[in-house]
Amino acid sequence: MKITDIIITEVSGQFPLPADGPEERNIHPIDAHPELAEKVFAKPLAAVGQEKISCRQFLLEVRTDDEITGLFGPVDAPLVSILRGEIRGFVLGLDPLEIEKIRDALLRWNRHSHTGYFMMAMSALDCALWDLKGKVAGVPVYHLLSEHRRETVPAYASMLGFSVEPEAVEKRAREYQALGYTAQKWFFRWGPVHGEEGIAKNVEMVRALRQALGEDAPFMLDAFHSWDVPYAVEVGRRIAPFRPAWLEEPVSSDDIRGLREIREKTGIPIAVGEHTYNHWQVEALLEAGAADIIQTDPDWCGGITGLLKIAEICAARNAPLFPHGHSLHPALHVAAALPESVLPQVEFLIHHQHTKQRFLKGYLEPHSGQIRLPDTSGLGIELDPAKVQTRSEVQ
Repeated sequence: MKITDIIITEVSGQFPLPADGPEERNIHPIDAHPELAEKVFAKPLAAVGQEKISCRQFLLEVRTDDEITGLFGPVDAPLVSILRGEIRGFVLGLDPLEIEKIRDALLRWNRHSHTGYFMMAMSALDCALWDLKGKVAGVPVYHLLSEHRRETVPAYASMLGFSVEPEAVEKRAREYQALGYTAQKWFFRWGPVHGEEGIAKNVEMVRALRQALGEDAPFMLDAFHSWDVPYAVEVGRRIAPFRPAWLEEPVSSDDIRGLREIREKTGIPIAVGEHTYNHWQVEALLEAGAADIIQTDPDWCGGITGLLKIAEICAARNAPLFPHGHSLHPALHVAAALPESVLPQVEFLIHHQHTKQRFLKGYLEPHSGQIRLPDTSGLGIELDPAKVQTRSEVQ
């Protein structure tokens, strides 16, 4: 079997605006420059009176001379030119089932391949190749990864986009706890530029969360690599009595010294990895004592192959792996193939997944806090023509 083409399909459509749409954005690194943050976030979360929203996405298809195809998506727009340009020309004629060889060859061929957009494009290709391999074998991908499998995987509720006002936090937290989620992650809105007032608001959000969920329910907190070390230490010390399960990316995952200092001075477990692109970076973070929990995303860290390599490192160092939730399908298949002690849960971004899966058949979502694995061959990703208004092949 040989790869004959790499196809990118652009699909678009209009969809009803969700009644329970995003209410608030999270803190962002650009908030350090308020005048630029105002520019970046000038567009409202949802226009007043708007009934429908437009959506455009790209899907990757790997075609072969056996007429079996691998599908993955949606993929981010900046990756399209890399996949159709550099990567397509390199992989034409290769055996799509030699996934590890293709990964190794791409890493060796392109000197900028280990991080950033090129690694993200490699990740999409890797996932599409695994989808193809599952279809060739006639089984779901997780059946190829392990003989000891989970049919369902626990998911935590990731509350990006919900209001962080204390009353709203209490209401939402109780609501999602009642739906069967055993853990929730909430996102800070305020950072160093917002001063003491922002610190107080952050603490009040955490206080409301603990009050709503009870003394023993785990919750996690995400600062989206938007703080600095002194601010993170100060906030961390104030929220430590509420016993968060982890503090996620208080500073950049590249700031190994800063992460270690925050971890040591606050006593709160530190989670990083969303913006970490390979297993070498993960190993460096754990070796330096800068992280307790790893959260790499198969969309960005080398696909299923990359996530499996990272899982091996995490298992060896007793660092739990909670894959970031940008891409649910590949994370689920890896999770189903690993022990819960290695990969306890996946992230389910409540608002994001409605957009991410918008053009796909079916809808992967938790029921009573558990997501059932697709039973179709491959990853279970299939485009739903009924949801597509326009469709074209990207040249």
